[in-house]
Amino acid sequence: MKKILLVIRWVVGLLFIFSGLIKVNDPLGLSYKMQEFFEVWHLNGFQDYTLAMAMVMNVFEVVAGVAVIIGWRMRIFSWLLLLLIIFFTFLTGYALFSGKIKTCGCFGDCLPLTPAQSFGKDIFLLVLIIILFVYRNRIHSSLPPRRAAGWLFVITGLVVYAQFYVLKNLPFIDCLPYKRGNNISELMKVPAGAVPDSFAIEFEYEKNGKKLSFDQGHFPADFDTTYKFLDRHDKLVKKGNGLEPKIVDFSLMTQNGLDTTTEILGNPNPYMLVMARNMDHAADWGAGFERIVKAAGDKGIPVFLVTSD
Repeated sequence: MKKILLVIRWVVGLLFIFSGLIKVNDPLGLSYKMQEFFEVWHLNGFQDYTLAMAMVMNVFEVVAGVAVIIGWRMRIFSWLLLLLIIFFTFLTGYALFSGKIKTCGCFGDCLPLTPAQSFGKDIFLLVLIIILFVYRNRIHSSLPPRRAAGWLFVITGLVVYAQFYVLKNLPFIDCLPYKRGNNISELMKVPAGAVPDSFAIEFEYEKNGKKLSFDQGHFPADFDTTYKFLDRHDKLVKKGNGLEPKIVDFSLMTQNGLDTTTEILGNPNPYMLVMARNMDHAADWGAGFERIVKAAGDKGIPVFLVTSD
């Protein structure tokens, strides 16, 4: 049994370390995935804290993986691992059976898994962690307590530093569609042979205190402004083949709402897009931006300021 427990510890530990490190590479990715779950669950109060939560979770995954491999404080970490994998299994199960979340983000953007694959992985890990939990008193640290604690302290510091580094710069391994060298216009095109999902749209209105539902092809003959719109429901009728553009959420809109994406990206001449996360600190970089605009203008290069703010 001792050898079996050792193998299980290495399998669980390596998977947790790999899962944590691949998300350490891009903590914002996990943050966005958390926001997606919170939005679906209508827990918008957590939206501002998702990045901090993601960074803490990434640290814990790596530290827990190392701890289970060396067998350090297993009475504590066996409980923490069990609670964490139950939580993960719930998330991936929800993504799979609800259909509201396309990917769980378990291995980040570098190794996307389908909800079914993610759920299967977590069930596998759940079984292994239950075994470790049952036999936790038989597992002892392979390192002296102080040395083990020292290593985990160093690893924690390195993981925290790595996350702040990529937040300030770029991921060590960029798996995102917007990485350097990619052609945004090409990645926005629908792949050949793509079959989109088919939806039936149902509208919900209220008239004279009564709620009425009908689809887009069967509006009432007396439909007018007395009908008050309440909601819209999109029901999946036929699943497509999953082929879709790698970039589906990029658009360049003017302040008046005019879509200039095709016009700008289709320009064969050089142009410059300057990205601003928000405009709250424009006073800090405004002078530098003006110098860029002037230098580019002297060479006939148009400059566009892009922000989601």
